[in-house]
This record gives sequence, structure tokens and C-alpha cells, in this order.
Amino acid sequence: MADACMPEKYYELACPMLPPVKEPGLKGGRPTTAHRTVLRVIWFVLVTGCRWKDVPMGMGCCGETARTRMQTWEVAGIWDQLHQLLLTMLNHEKQLHLETVVIDTTHVRAIGGGDATGPSPVDRGKKGTKFTLLVDRDGVPLVIRAVPANRSDHLEILPTVVSFPKVSGKPGRPRTHPDSLYADAGFDCEATRAVLRWLGIEPHIRYRNRKHGSHLGRVRWVVERTISWIKGLRRMRVRYDRSETSIDAWTSIAASVVCLHILLDAIT
Repeated sequence: MADACMPEKYYELACPMLPPVKEPGLKGGRPTTAHRTVLRVIWFVLVTGCRWKDVPMGMGCCGETARTRMQTWEVAGIWDQLHQLLLTMLNHEKQLHLETVVIDTTHVRAIGGGDATGPSPVDRGKKGTKFTLLVDRDGVPLVIRAVPANRSDHLEILPTVVSFPKVSGKPGRPRTHPDSLYADAGFDCEATRAVLRWLGIEPHIRYRNRKHGSHLGRVRWVVERTISWIKGLRRMRVRYDRSETSIDAWTSIAASVVCLHILLDAIT
């Protein structure tokens, strides 16, 4: 999905959102590392999956500096703003179709534990994290949530739908919710269906112990593809970071990277 070299377009989109670089004071001192350099290191770590302390010194920035800056920008909401900007650009290019959404989950191992960690039901009870992913009809990532691996899928569907982004980029008022939602049997719950219908969303959730109902081959395959794109970013395959701030930052960054590549494919 991405290589280790950050595209210039990513920096161009992120730069206006970043705070000004602090200049050395009257007493001098070491200049602050440029935002471009820090972004390049964050991109490198995301794609290669290397540890912060293993970032090559030739990149111009140590891993600890990049991690601190990444967390600071997450607290400031910059990664979410970047993801939102890319969704707006995709909508403007008619590459976003929000009438239909698809939801699914995937598990990753959490090395060392930390926040959003629980015994994984698919990995012999080892510590893990579950990513809940909401995509549009074509697989554009709209929402990614990180929760403990032992949290039931049907408990995640409503918080994820509530996080549905209001995307501008076209004339008229942005959508507040989709018209229909597709999900597999892990989300099977009559109470959930009732709430979704009350919100104006038609649920297509497969019933347990039935062969059909949520259309994996015709509709839901796009979320499986997007999950493979997300896990193609190696830092997302195994969770090393322990703090919730870092975990949330990586989910937003990964979503923005996937959106960027979809946008670049659309305009080239």
C-alpha cells in the first residue's frame, strides 16, 4: 500500500495544520527538528514497523523526538484533522460514497500490553487489541477504533456508527449517518438493529448460523481489502505502543495514509 519514502503530497497537506517551529532563543541552542523530517520518520516507522530506537540516524531525527511530536500532535487533534481533510478531498473528487457503509474488526497482538489491551479470543488469550473499521461503499476508511481484544463486536458497532464523520466537499449539508450498514454475524444483535433503524440506518447484519444475509462477496469484501491495506502498514500488524495517545495516533495516521493513496490514484 505504501513504501518507506513519504510522498511530498502528504507533507503539503499536513504542513498548514502543524504548529510553527520554535526558533532558538537569544541564548542560542540546538534548532528544533523540522516538521518535514519528523513526518518522514513517522511515515518510515509506520510502513516498516521498526522500533523507535531503531530509526536510522541518517534520517535526521531520532525516534524519541518523532514519537514525542506524534503524541503532541495527536493531543492537538492534528491527525484527525488530516484524515478529515483527505475525506473532504475524496468527496470533492467523487471518490466517497457515504450512503452505504461496511463494518468489520481485526485483531493484532499487543506486545507488552498497555492501554486498549485484553486477552485475545483468536490468539489463545494472549494480550491483543481489536481494531473496528468502518468504510464506505468502496472501502475508504472512515473510522478506526482501538479497543481491548476481548470486547464483543456487537458492543462496538454503535460507538463506531456514532463516530461517522461529517464530510464536506460537495454542495449541501454533510451527511450525519449512512442509509445502510453491512456487517457479519459477529455484530448480530436485535437491539442493535432496532437502534440503527431508529437512527434511520437500514441494518444488513448477518444472523448467526445462517449462510447468507450480509453479502460478503458482493458488498462486504471492500472492508476486508481495506483491513489488508491497513495491515500492509507494518506498524499496524503488531501493537508495540502502550499509551492510548500513541495507539489513537497510529489509527488516524494509517487511515490518512490509505485515503491519500486512494486520492492519488484518483487524480493521476
